[in-house]
Amino acid sequence: MANVPFISVFTINTDGSVTTNQATRIGGLQVPQGFVIRPGTVLNGIDITQYVGRNLEVITDNGVMVVTGIY
Repeated sequence: MANVPFISVFTINTDGSVTTNQATRIGGLQVPQGFVIRPGTVLNGIDITQYVGRNLEVITDNGVMVVTGIY
């Protein structure tokens, strides 16, 4: 496991949305690289845009970044 800055997993866009830098699993839901998540979009109970600027705990599973915690 690694504790990484939010921007290691997501690109922050000027409209407040975020884009995955690689295939990413959030709360058990996997999204592809380049997937755009807009503010207010809830993926398995999580609006990841609410955590911009925080650190994420992640593991890599077969090339997929898996978010396991938010700090």
